[in-house]
Amino acid sequence: MHLSVHLHDVRMDFAACLTAALLFVQDFRARHYPDAVQVLPGDTAGLPRLPNERLYLEP
Repeated sequence: MHLSVHLHDVRMDFAACLTAALLFVQDFRARHYPDAVQVLPGDTAGLPRLPNERLYLEP
């Protein structure tokens, strides 16, 4: 999944697996404004992985 994160006027794009992306979006939106993160369609080739992605996969 392609995640586009907007934080303090900085846009960061990451790739993440579906499960991590869904949990990240839910958590990030709860802590920041609702439009701070978006899931975008398209290829994720060349995007860095979501930092600490594995933390969103563990209970």
